[in-house]
Amino acid sequence: MRFSIKEILFFEREVKLRMPFRFGVVTLTRAPQAFARARIRLENAKESEGAAAELLAPKWFDKNPALSDEDNFEQLRCSMRQAREAYVSNENKTAYGHSRPTVGLVENFGPAVLDRALLDALCRALGISFYDSIRRNIVGLDLHHEFSQPRGEIAARHTVGMVDPITTAEHRVNDGLPETLEEVVARYGHRWFKLKVSGNVKADVERLSAIAGVLDRIAEPYHASLDGNEQYEDIEGVRALWSAIKAEPGLKRLAASVVFIEQPIKRQTALTKPVAMEKPVIIDESDDSLDAFPRAKALGYRGVSSKTCKGIYKSLINAARCAQWGSGYFMTGEDLTIQAGLALQQDLALVSLLGLTHVERNGHHYVNGMAGLPGGEQEAFLSNHPDLYERSHGAVRLKISRGMIAMKSIDCPGYASRAIPDWNAMKEMA
Repeated sequence: MRFSIKEILFFEREVKLRMPFRFGVVTLTRAPQAFARARIRLENAKESEGAAAELLAPKWFDKNPALSDEDNFEQLRCSMRQAREAYVSNENKTAYGHSRPTVGLVENFGPAVLDRALLDALCRALGISFYDSIRRNIVGLDLHHEFSQPRGEIAARHTVGMVDPITTAEHRVNDGLPETLEEVVARYGHRWFKLKVSGNVKADVERLSAIAGVLDRIAEPYHASLDGNEQYEDIEGVRALWSAIKAEPGLKRLAASVVFIEQPIKRQTALTKPVAMEKPVIIDESDDSLDAFPRAKALGYRGVSSKTCKGIYKSLINAARCAQWGSGYFMTGEDLTIQAGLALQQDLALVSLLGLTHVERNGHHYVNGMAGLPGGEQEAFLSNHPDLYERSHGAVRLKISRGMIAMKSIDCPGYASRAIPDWNAMKEMA
């Protein structure tokens, strides 16, 4: 199915965190969320609009300490503007044919957002779901791979940030929502967790011991991933951490519950030497191009993350690679503080199609749901996706029960959403 791209508009809205989130070298308290609104024209002259959203997260796409948060925001805005200049055209192409993947996390941010907005517009024009658009190859990407039937629910892997309180909070937010890890487990019933580590073995073992003190109370089996966020110079440092974890008696159950280690080594050197560990190691920040995963595989990496901010077509291609390479190679679903609404739903649809059984979710914990959005927009998402959201503490928010997210309602015409944002309640991106 071919179409031309007539117009792309960008908008923003401010997102304030209810509690700080530390990952790598940054502690996040606020960030803008960017929105793309695209208008396409099919070859039969029918026009349609679609949209996508993504947080402009600092110090992940580019971790240069010389750059301020505002510098990082502007990098990502620039990536979106450059992508718009490359995408808008009267030429009729398939959705994948319009895509402009390049090299670099920043550089691919703009194309990643626009690809989703265009696919949303195409699905709405045809009255089909995201799942159908991929399985029927409406997008023009022939992978010779059978994608999964959409899941009705998926496990939420809860992120424990570096400054998250474990059992007591010195400075409580007091908004009625969970703050400590202890409260999170009691409220949401998580059985999957993502644990941030800092690169300091002694400090990490102490913090993991405190975390284990909470998780080990769970009667059922639990599972965890360790996220290094590029805090290690080489694989030797990661091995030292793992040896220290295994040597600590109080971490016996937690160590047995770890399923993989995510991007522990700095991206500058992560793909220069072999990595061999007892637990599989995956790339995340090093996944900056379409050939990154094969290069990582040659060095012993076993998996790669799926993130909509890195590109949906890259995730689909990597899923086909894992199937071709056989058992032992896998994908994971990771989160960059994805917010409720379009961003959340489009990411959930992608990981569902990939056949993943769990996905990292953290945006709902660090942000007070849709509290900052107009009431009409909140109600639109709640009424159209009642399995996915709930109203509590004065706002519509992601619903998690027994550690699971129900998401049957995103199997709908368009890219995973029957509702659209309130464009009048945003400001246009400069």
